[in-house]
Amino acid sequence: MKKIIIASLLALITASGFSQNFNPQRLDSLFLLLEKNNKFMGSIAISENGKTIYTKSIGFDDISTSKKSSVNTKYRIGSISKTFTASLIFKAVEEKKINLNETIDKYFPTLKNAKTITISNLLNHRSGVYDFTSDTDYLKWNTEYQSRAKMIERIAAGAVTFEPDTKGQYSNSNYILLSYILEDIYKKPYGDILNQQIVKPLKLKNTYLGGKINLQNNESFSYSLTGKWENEKETDMSIPLGAGAIVSNPTDLNSFIESLFAGKIISIEHLNQMKTIKDKYGMGIFEYTSFERKAYGHNGGIDGFRSVLNYFPTEKLAIAITSNGAMGYDNNNILQCALSSYFNKPFALPAFSNFTVAPETLDSYLGTYASLQIPIKITISKKDNVMIAQATGQPSFPLEATAVNIFKFDAAGVVLQFYNDKKEMILKQGGKDYLFTKE
Repeated sequence: MKKIIIASLLALITASGFSQNFNPQRLDSLFLLLEKNNKFMGSIAISENGKTIYTKSIGFDDISTSKKSSVNTKYRIGSISKTFTASLIFKAVEEKKINLNETIDKYFPTLKNAKTITISNLLNHRSGVYDFTSDTDYLKWNTEYQSRAKMIERIAAGAVTFEPDTKGQYSNSNYILLSYILEDIYKKPYGDILNQQIVKPLKLKNTYLGGKINLQNNESFSYSLTGKWENEKETDMSIPLGAGAIVSNPTDLNSFIESLFAGKIISIEHLNQMKTIKDKYGMGIFEYTSFERKAYGHNGGIDGFRSVLNYFPTEKLAIAITSNGAMGYDNNNILQCALSSYFNKPFALPAFSNFTVAPETLDSYLGTYASLQIPIKITISKKDNVMIAQATGQPSFPLEATAVNIFKFDAAGVVLQFYNDKKEMILKQGGKDYLFTKE
């Protein structure tokens, strides 16, 4: 899903005996840095051979009441929900309720190309179905209840992105439709299907379809960083369903993916179908390579929540990270620190700066900048003496000063360098420089 500290470090909880490969001190040091510099709130769990070898949680479930997070805190996991949904679809295939090659017109007769789109096309993002999160007014209605009929209407109203099975392109709508198909064939709400087919058999204690955030149930609010942590609005969970509405925590997520790869949810034959990558997409799963080792998993983002789930089959290593405040430091950087600690590879701990720029200097940088190199504009504003950048059609993000005219946003690897005399700004990202001129 889209859209995309005051904290106390909790005690390290470990299982007796680490993997001989794993060095936890580097991760401990990273979390201490993140806490000290107010850069992250969330939890991590690492499991090897089905045994948890490391957990950590920092931050708050609710900043306003100083309710600290713990290893029991539950988070909205966003698009990791898709891996659960794909597993449920394959369960239905094994129960002979559906087959992957059937078209979806009997479920969604008003949908463009419904007579040629198959369930398989939905699973691996080859349907060409319009992604409803692309709606220009999505953020105006995403916090309100949406009926199934209304969601289908919104999806059907969108333009066809491409003809079915001609290429792959990520669309949240695919997994909304798969959720509805599951409800039709089981004649139950998605949450009940999830509970019956996966949660209860695996004895997952912290996983379910989410609703309104409930702090009394160890759930957490989400936050974005704009100089300070600010509470994010809540997407209504009637919208994403199996595309992004599941709530869980890292230990449950590790148990889930370990069980999936052990053939405890679906057959290994069907797992291999999920893992088959075509145009970068599997069926509810992605393939990753880290330190020349192959992993599978998914990531997620909804409101201020961010999550990562990876499984390394050869090592039987599972790593899950869930966060409710990740705008200051990206989950993937924490993942890389964890993997480098496990595989004994180098990792540079971040150096957070405390450079202060005078308010009048910040004011001189404010405005809108355009580039001839890329078709976006970037607006620079200020809040509580912190510079805020926002690119066309994207969420805003805070900038941290590293020099009087240089600012960075570590979570996206962005550096902005200002030249007032020329009314220019240089965007540095991904090893490339882009020239912007102030309008």
